[in-house]
Amino acid sequence: MQKIVKGLSLGIFAAVVFQGELCLAQLAEPFAYPSQGQTAQQQQEDHFACYTWAKQQTGFDPAQPQSQPTAESQQQGGLLRGAARGSLLGVVGGAIGGDVGEGAAIGAGVGALGGLIRRREEQQQANQASAQAQAQEQQNLQRYFQAWTACMEGRGYTVK
Repeated sequence: MQKIVKGLSLGIFAAVVFQGELCLAQLAEPFAYPSQGQTAQQQQEDHFACYTWAKQQTGFDPAQPQSQPTAESQQQGGLLRGAARGSLLGVVGGAIGGDVGEGAAIGAGVGALGGLIRRREEQQQANQASAQAQAQEQQNLQRYFQAWTACMEGRGYTVK
């Protein structure tokens, strides 16, 4: 029970961190102001050149975010598979004990519970993987912004 509570707490924490990082990324996006009389056309050209350069330097393209891992469809059948396995084991146990029907019913219940527990654990693992992928995405985005900022400042812009 403690593992389940701890896992749920970790999942909630990861969701809160995920939400917070998402907001930070939106706030951290820099903007370049022309400080040497650059025209709007020149600023657009410089922006694109720095976008290309920062993308090459970091290996990250903010216009093409990485895909997030999703929960596999295997999780959806966990309850039914667990119940089926449990009932088969229950039939065998019931046959030995003399009551096949009761053994199958008990086995199905235990198997279904096992399937639920496995599904919950798989979901927690998927949530953790998603939070880790999001954190990596944020690190990549921050590195890209740093490179882009350096490029724009080198071209005479004030970046905030």
